[in-house]
Amino acid sequence: MISKELLDILACPKCKGPVELTEKADGLVCKPCRLMYEIREDIPVMLIDEAKKLKEDTSDE
Repeated sequence: MISKELLDILACPKCKGPVELTEKADGLVCKPCRLMYEIREDIPVMLIDEAKKLKEDTSDE
């Protein structure tokens, strides 16, 4: 599990904006970039090339 202190200082490597923990605590999400950075063995992988693109939010339909 990522500590609150670490989460507070982590930033998206692409836009330098804040990241949020996913509901499952398996990744960190940058909402403006629509990217999810995986957490592997309690270590966030903050590499742009390895980030997963998030699908567009279609909950408005």
